[in-house]
This record gives sequence, C-alpha cells and structure tokens, in this order.
Amino acid sequence: MLKVGITGGIGSGKSTVAYIFAQLGVPCFFADDQAKLAYLDPEVKTKVLGLFGSNAYVNNLPDKSYISQKIFSDKSFLSNLNQIIHPFVATQFQEFCSKHQQFPYILKEAAILFESESYKALDLSILVVADKRLRIQRVMDRDGLSENEVLLRMDKQWSDEKKIKLASFVVYNNNTDLLIPQVLDLHHKILKLAKS
Repeated sequence: MLKVGITGGIGSGKSTVAYIFAQLGVPCFFADDQAKLAYLDPEVKTKVLGLFGSNAYVNNLPDKSYISQKIFSDKSFLSNLNQIIHPFVATQFQEFCSKHQQFPYILKEAAILFESESYKALDLSILVVADKRLRIQRVMDRDGLSENEVLLRMDKQWSDEKKIKLASFVVYNNNTDLLIPQVLDLHHKILKLAKS
C-alpha cells in the first residue's frame, strides 16, 4: 500500500481535491481534523492545560482564540504544542493505515505536510496550488476573515515555489482548471505505481 500526502496553502482547495479522491474510493485521512479531535483526548488535554494553563479550555472544549493568542505572542508555544498534537495524529494515522492495508494507496491530507517534514514518512505527495489572489478571496468568503488576517495566515506557510520542489505531483485549482480530469489522471498514475 502506498502512502500519499496531499497538501496546499490555505485556500488552495486541498480538501476539495481530497474529497474527489475519496469519491473514487481512496481512503482519506484528514490530519487537520484529527489534530482538532486531539484536544478532546484526556492525555492531550492534560498536556495542553500544563502548557497554557486553565484558560486553555472552556466547558471542556479548547478555547482556540486564547490558544492562538498565546502562540502569536510567543513562538515557543507553537513548537511545544506541536510536540503534544503531532504524536497523537501520528498514532491515529498508523491505525488508519493498518485498517486500510487492502487498498492500493491511501491519502493523508495535511496543511503543513512539508513544513512539519511528515512528507518524509510517505511514498508520494500531491501539492494543490492556486493563484494567491483567488486563495485570499476564497478564505475571506469561507471564514469571514479580513484580507490582512488571511495574509498573516499565509505568511506562516511555505510558498508554493518552495513546496513544488518537494512535491511528486501538482494539481492546479484556479477557476480555469478542471479538477476532476487532473485527479483521474493522478489516480491512474498512482494505481500504476502501486502495482509496480
């Protein structure tokens, strides 16, 4: 079974592309969703409270705005938080792989696949790219953020140019590009690689 990563900058449409693969019967692991669920794990919760203090949770749910403020004010918080969340997600991914051994390949969707170096544990990687202006507009429409807030988030991620050098495949998701033919083409290529 091949392990294939799929990533892209904020607003690139990586989740949309992953869902098209899922429609083709490819098992998809959404790492960012698992990272959100991690906060509800008792062991993780204890560590997060130890890192940020009792204000990190309200009614047993993580206070994301409080945690974000702490991370923005002190970069060391982010690396410490990653050391709590990433092992949890890695364990979930191992279990996911074990359950789907019979498939030719599986997908792991993650926002910071290259930045976190988790791509090194995978066989192939797909990068979804889109024009910066379009990405900004998509995120503003989707999340109700200002342009400035979107740009701040973009600045935390690597540029497409840097990621393209590491990606096995690139999918273009501008309004002029047809996604389904690109995904079908990739699906057949990966199936061939899985068989060889």
